[in-house]
Amino acid sequence: MSRQYFGTDGIRGRTNQWPMTAELAMKVGMAAGTHFQRGNHRHRVVIGKDTRLSGYMVENALVAGFTAVGMDVVQFGPIPTPAVALLAHSMRADLGVMISASHNPYFDNGIKLFGPDGYKLSDEDELKIEALIGQDIALAASKDIGRARRVEDARGRYIHAVKSSFPADLRLDGLKIVVDCANGAAYQVAPSALWELGATVVAIGVTPNGTNINDGCGSTAPLLLQETVVSSGADVGIALDGDADRLIVVDEQGQIVDGDQIMALIAANFAREGTLRGGGLVATIMSNLGLERFLAAKGIALERTKVGDRYVLERMREGGFNLGGEQSGHMILSDYATTGDGTVAALQVLAALVRSGKPASETLHQFDPVPQLLKNVRFSGGKPLEHDEVKRVIAQAEAELNGTGRLVIRPSGTEPVIRVMAEGDKADQVRDVVERICAAVEKAAA
Repeated sequence: MSRQYFGTDGIRGRTNQWPMTAELAMKVGMAAGTHFQRGNHRHRVVIGKDTRLSGYMVENALVAGFTAVGMDVVQFGPIPTPAVALLAHSMRADLGVMISASHNPYFDNGIKLFGPDGYKLSDEDELKIEALIGQDIALAASKDIGRARRVEDARGRYIHAVKSSFPADLRLDGLKIVVDCANGAAYQVAPSALWELGATVVAIGVTPNGTNINDGCGSTAPLLLQETVVSSGADVGIALDGDADRLIVVDEQGQIVDGDQIMALIAANFAREGTLRGGGLVATIMSNLGLERFLAAKGIALERTKVGDRYVLERMREGGFNLGGEQSGHMILSDYATTGDGTVAALQVLAALVRSGKPASETLHQFDPVPQLLKNVRFSGGKPLEHDEVKRVIAQAEAELNGTGRLVIRPSGTEPVIRVMAEGDKADQVRDVVERICAAVEKAAA
């Protein structure tokens, strides 16, 4: 069965345009609530959101849908995605919902669903929910309509859980840390957690107004963080995205430390401590070849998956790995969380920094990445990757890079673009390959 609503990370789109409308959100609530009513107990769903203006609309529509089919609703307000996953499990909920479009601009929004175990739903569950959306769903009897309430201490519960992932023998005293919360879901919890662990905190991106989430700040726009770290004389900078499930770090010189470097650091530390499980880590096809070479030199395996943290997590669970992530900054540390958690990953980075006693620029840059270039080609319809000329150009590029690099070409799972990535030891060759493929795709898509 083909997917109509769910993409690689839940349902996402521009608000007040199909499918991200109040009407569909209510139907999702009714369908998901019906699907997860199992047994005779009083069923419960927990709902969190980021700071988008449209979050109010989507939240109220979901609450209407869930209560209409007899589910009680617990609302958290603005809180990170990993907090929803954590609290869905700890509060014995039947379902968790996060309202967020992650790193997208404020005018987009999305709905992410978590099962009672705190993990994102399987493809099977999502397809069953999609099937129910198109059906007439039985409503609860008047006496069985669900109730809704807000829990005010959800952020405190999450802060406590995050801090418990930090080594008990360490503190952050003496470290000056800039944290950029992207005017998003972690604007309260991330600075608080760092302060409670002893750090001197400079918080930016902590004044959400409904429309400034990810706007010139956060992990996808790190320039503000880089400038603030340098100008304030901070030891390190941390940038989260709108729903705080991804992390980018900046050293004291203002240099970016991406997800590949973070995974390399944590994997090497876990391996040295004997806590790395599965024999290695799981990353996606987008991770730099330099990471693979660095890990191989240390006897650490790298397993690659399709792009999307859900695929990383699936492989982690299958193979018994406790570390995985994406170059973009999604970090999954399954000893502490059931989904990507930027704050938990940041604390692992900070623990390494404290233990090293060295500047971030010496501690966090683990390897020299090979030249890599990624470009996006937007298209309006059709399947340009199936065009004969595009196939010919791609085959030629693969032959040129054979043995010295990699080529990854894929359609985005969240927007109508083709992503073209190449990497190799020769920067000029990489650039030439990407430009030729992009030109062929653009011509085919015209």
